[in-house]
Amino acid sequence: MKRNYLKGLLSAFAVGLMGFGASAQPNVVIIFADDLGYGDLSCYGNPTIATPHLDKMAQEGAKLTQFYVGAPVCSPSRAALLTGCYPKRVGLHVGVLSPNSKTGLNPKEETIAELLKEEGYATACFGKWHLGHHDKFMPLNQGFDQFYGFPYSNDMSRKEQLKINPNSKYKYHLPWLDQRDTIAIDPDQTNVTQKLTARALEFISGNRNNKFFLYLAYPMPHIPLYASEKFQGTSPRGLYGDVVSELDWGVGEILGLLKKKGLDDNTLVIFTSDNGPWKVFKTHGGSAGPLRGAKGTTWEGGVREPAIFRWPGHINGGQQITDVTSAMDILPTIAKLCKAPLPSRKIDGRDISSLLLSNESPEERPFIYYTKMGKLAGVREGAFKLVADGDAYYLYNVEEDISEEYDLKDKKPELYKRMMSLMHELDAEMNREAREVGRL
Repeated sequence: MKRNYLKGLLSAFAVGLMGFGASAQPNVVIIFADDLGYGDLSCYGNPTIATPHLDKMAQEGAKLTQFYVGAPVCSPSRAALLTGCYPKRVGLHVGVLSPNSKTGLNPKEETIAELLKEEGYATACFGKWHLGHHDKFMPLNQGFDQFYGFPYSNDMSRKEQLKINPNSKYKYHLPWLDQRDTIAIDPDQTNVTQKLTARALEFISGNRNNKFFLYLAYPMPHIPLYASEKFQGTSPRGLYGDVVSELDWGVGEILGLLKKKGLDDNTLVIFTSDNGPWKVFKTHGGSAGPLRGAKGTTWEGGVREPAIFRWPGHINGGQQITDVTSAMDILPTIAKLCKAPLPSRKIDGRDISSLLLSNESPEERPFIYYTKMGKLAGVREGAFKLVADGDAYYLYNVEEDISEEYDLKDKKPELYKRMMSLMHELDAEMNREAREVGRL
């Protein structure tokens, strides 16, 4: 009887532990690369860039193959990730912000950091911000406790522009910030990846007994490319490969520390990038793999990105998820998993936690394509994509025809007509509901 009683107690204790684990709020780490292409990781088919840590992350988690970002350039894409909204909804859809911009992410918008901070999370943004460099738009006023990095792109520097063109009239400088303090102007970027990784590791170690949200937005492999001495000349892909290999190392350091600190099973780690490769810089730009186009275009190569989600014990390893998903889905998914309320304002993303945790596909939603300057450029519904190239429109089945080579509009005129109508209908709704960008 005693044995049965003890057995019952142990069973009840085990059930209690399971219940505690199921109800706990996980830590969240988002690692966001800059201008990394769909074909730049070995687990997405690159033949010469070795990314063993990201490959292992994909083996231990879920690799998404039809994951879209909100725009084919930096600022709008980052706005979409952090707010769960199309850039047009939050007024940040027209190009990228520059050092003379007087706009930014409206402080009235609610970011992932703000949602989680309300739940008691420690929050940090390390790396590239690029959502407005004036104080009211910066990370410390958008839900982050800590900021360490650049307010905008690493090429927005007089020092770097003079390397490209010795006669350049570019007058702006690139500050390196720690909180609100400028600790360097136009810094040597050779060790940027190392420094950001070190700060990320410090943040994780310092919050190992707390809930935390880390947004690690590496400025690489956006040009100008820089790798530390340890990684220079190590990749057959040249400097670009060296840079991506160092990012992969950084991911490995973070995953290794989470395991060492016993945080592995309670931390959701997401890796992706802001837009496709900047091919205009030739070997200093990345690869979109089998996808057509690159950064700045609404071809698949401009907006479809590698995306890996890892949460041991919750997300089954070795999955390849082919459902259409987007960076805008990250906010509502994190809100669900962390038991945080959604923003009070309307968002466009949807919760895909059931897809990640139990392979149950959420309700499909059309995806709207906008150009780098915020112009309506197409729509995806199911396997089909309607897309503009200048004034001409084309129709593709991008599951059968991943490289967008075979136009179907003449073969499927009714579908073409319906998707044209759908595209304009969705955009008209967006125009009616669009909110004000943040202004000085």
